[in-house]
Amino acid sequence: MDQELISKKELLELTGISYGQLYRWKRKNLIPEEWFVRKSTFTGQETFFPKRHILARIDKIKNMKDDLSLDELADVFSPAADGLAMPERELLERNIVSKQALELFGGTFAPAPVLPFQRILYVYMLDKLLQAGEINLDEGSMMLQTIHQHEAKFENKNWTLLFIRKMGVSSFLMIGAADEFAIDAGSKIVTRLEVASAIEELKLKLN
Repeated sequence: MDQELISKKELLELTGISYGQLYRWKRKNLIPEEWFVRKSTFTGQETFFPKRHILARIDKIKNMKDDLSLDELADVFSPAADGLAMPERELLERNIVSKQALELFGGTFAPAPVLPFQRILYVYMLDKLLQAGEINLDEGSMMLQTIHQHEAKFENKNWTLLFIRKMGVSSFLMIGAADEFAIDAGSKIVTRLEVASAIEELKLKLN
């Protein structure tokens, strides 16, 4: 499924930011390198961006830059969080995740006295979809098994989780940030979770 792209010129006009701001945010790692897509056009090479991702990111930067420095924002947007960890008890006390999500998580991942950030993220994603009514418990277990099987490949990367259903049969896809994908017409995307957004939300809750 091709992502809708927006040209650099359209982006600057639509958001009101300058060329300098855009590339300063890129240098500060607020905007991922892979979002700068070079394409040939009739006027030569032009830069495009995945429209939905870049507009959401710029909106967040604008809203948060008065409260956080650019370096702090870069940490929030980074998929890596090696220093963040928390015991399950504290996650429950702070209402970051539910007991139900933690118990389901424990059925797939090995128990640990303190969960590293990446594992907290999986519980948070699970709880988010359960609380929204997007998935049931069996589908939640399937989601965790999919992540468990492929987590090494996607560690410290931005990716998207897709939940697809066809004729009552459910499945999950993990897709890299720059990867295009296609599904057959008989399949329905039930929900789509951008892991980058989940990471940003969770880091703000944990800090």
